[in-house]
Amino acid sequence: MKRLKFNKDNIGLYLILLLSAILNFTNLSIEGYANQYYAAGVKSMSMSLKNFFFVSYDPAGFVTIDKPPLGFWIQTIFVKIFGFNGISILLPQAIAGVISVALIYVLVKKYFGKAAGLIAALVLATTPVFVADSRNNTIDNMLLMTLLFAVLALMKALDTGKLKYLLLSLVLVGVGFNVKMLEAYMIIPAVYITYVLASKISFKKRIGYLSLATVVLLIVSLSWAIIVDMTPQSMRPYVGSSTDNSELELIIGHNGLERLGLGRNTGFGGGFGGRVGNFNGGEFRRNFGDFNGQFNRQSNQGTSQLSTSVDTVSSATKNGSSSNATQNTPPANQGNFPRFNGQNAPNPNFVGGNFERPNGNRGGMGGMFGGDEKASVLRLFSNNSLSDQIIWLFPMAIFGFLAEILRKRLKRPFDDGRKLSLILWISWLVPVFIYFSFTTGMFHPYYLTMMAPPIAALTGIGIVSMWEMYQEGSAKSWLLPLSLVADGLVELLILYYHYNTSNLTKYIMLSVAVLSIDSAVVLSLMIFAKNSGFKVKKAMLTVGVIGLLIAPTIWSATTLFYPMNGTMPSAGLELSTGRNRFDFGGGDINSSTNSKLISFLEKNKGNAKYLLVVSSSQSADSIIIKTGEPVMALGGFSGSDNILTLSQFKELVKKGEVRYVMTGGMDRGSNSEIMNWVRENGKLVPTSEWSNTNSTQSGNGFGGFGRDFGELYDLKGVNVN
Repeated sequence: MKRLKFNKDNIGLYLILLLSAILNFTNLSIEGYANQYYAAGVKSMSMSLKNFFFVSYDPAGFVTIDKPPLGFWIQTIFVKIFGFNGISILLPQAIAGVISVALIYVLVKKYFGKAAGLIAALVLATTPVFVADSRNNTIDNMLLMTLLFAVLALMKALDTGKLKYLLLSLVLVGVGFNVKMLEAYMIIPAVYITYVLASKISFKKRIGYLSLATVVLLIVSLSWAIIVDMTPQSMRPYVGSSTDNSELELIIGHNGLERLGLGRNTGFGGGFGGRVGNFNGGEFRRNFGDFNGQFNRQSNQGTSQLSTSVDTVSSATKNGSSSNATQNTPPANQGNFPRFNGQNAPNPNFVGGNFERPNGNRGGMGGMFGGDEKASVLRLFSNNSLSDQIIWLFPMAIFGFLAEILRKRLKRPFDDGRKLSLILWISWLVPVFIYFSFTTGMFHPYYLTMMAPPIAALTGIGIVSMWEMYQEGSAKSWLLPLSLVADGLVELLILYYHYNTSNLTKYIMLSVAVLSIDSAVVLSLMIFAKNSGFKVKKAMLTVGVIGLLIAPTIWSATTLFYPMNGTMPSAGLELSTGRNRFDFGGGDINSSTNSKLISFLEKNKGNAKYLLVVSSSQSADSIIIKTGEPVMALGGFSGSDNILTLSQFKELVKKGEVRYVMTGGMDRGSNSEIMNWVRENGKLVPTSEWSNTNSTQSGNGFGGFGRDFGELYDLKGVNVN
């Protein structure tokens, strides 16, 4: 292995890697356990090999996480080495982020030179969504690192013409499939298009090699899923978020067609389908206007408005009623919901899965479901939860690709790495951009990290290419200053969406305008001054690029000082305001209510197998994390999994495996029947025995919602017929 040498040839790379490490690792502990659903699963996986292999969500192996295993296997290995804590869970993603920055440098430098590689690495390291994902236990950046290794193998296959490297490339894509399922296949168009066009290899051989590699891809991709599905269902957990306890159905359904807007929706995009607590309706939307404890309920039969306090909601839930009863609005800051990081939120407006900002702005952290944003080619540039996470350098990437076309670098034959590399990056970027722009399926803003590598690569390639054309002094020279202006204007538009978020935004806007646009003006004027001012021109280009990097770098740097939403990670100035951090998990695991509840359950559990039964994982996350005790998430992640029938549940009660049940939250299908039976037959435990609140608000339930609906029932001694 070569020794690291700090010299002028590599010092730039080391500084960028250091910057990436600072952004990814500094103050990482403020994220806590980040996504508590995944953290609870990792704790459960660390407790037995069976849980580990099947990615069980709970210690008893009742239901699985709704994702494939590889990313969580790595997190579990880190937990076994460093102990179960937030840092050990987050470390693998932070490391993967730094490695990805190094990989993008290697891939771009090889064909376009050191300067292009450094710019690409710097852009990737400072992309907000990329940094946010690197500091969270969502596994998208682990997938990204795997795919970049696959690209490295693909380019080796194209350079050498050897089958083994193509096979390695698609094996790595298959490995990526076992990190995040079909999200890994977003790179498939780029791989196939690039390889088919590679004229250095005969067409017949290309098709033959690619066919064989495709078979290998499918075998690697589906290997774990097939093993799970072949395992008798009685010997493994239920496959979470599937309709028939099958990993293959999960791949096709929840993690496949549903992401394309073509299948069922068991998640929470748009409206809340099915049953929410005991409120029936095809579409359930809460609008929190002035956040005074009122909410509007919409159903398929029409729209009715229910003005109520949380106590009214609890009463309606308890009685199995969804009547339009009304009561006086509670005093300020009492009974308000949902909760944001355990605190009442300041005036959000929850509409179709997105939280409006108080100033009407829906950017930054506000949105949870990108598919809810208006589908169009301008979706990623609009005032929503998506634009400020990824789109900062997108115009520069497109200009970079156009510059290479103008330089006639894409003329046939496609027989060298430079041409094929360019084809690969644009074939990666365009399909993914189209998907995120037009899909109506369920995707979260943090998925946008999939666009980060091609944007970074094309930006680095393009800036160097446009600089070379600029020096030629022809009409093509105008492309460089034009690209700086275009990208600068797009950045100013994104910043304008956040104009009222912080005074810092105004200074960033001024910096972008002065550095990028003014430098473009100077570069334009100097086109007429041929053969002079080389150092000034180079300095102006540097200033312009710095101007374009200021905003995304500051956006990324906010994560060093303020915790993100653990479930929906994103970077940006809104982190400093504390607004719109929707607590979509189990709440504050250190809350006094949870502590008292856990103490009560542990004291009275007796010989029961499960410490508690709840509707969905959102109510179980924090308890599993804190105790390591089995908690049954009756309906899996969303409350919609029909894992047990009422008769099967009664049998568990009869055996004494189940004693305490927390009603409320999300329950649908057979789970509703079970919860209704619990209410009718169980003994209601006085709230004072397990909670510090004076009402039935439990501190648990469906994220911020269910915590206000929960009631604890004791099934000991229940006559099971």
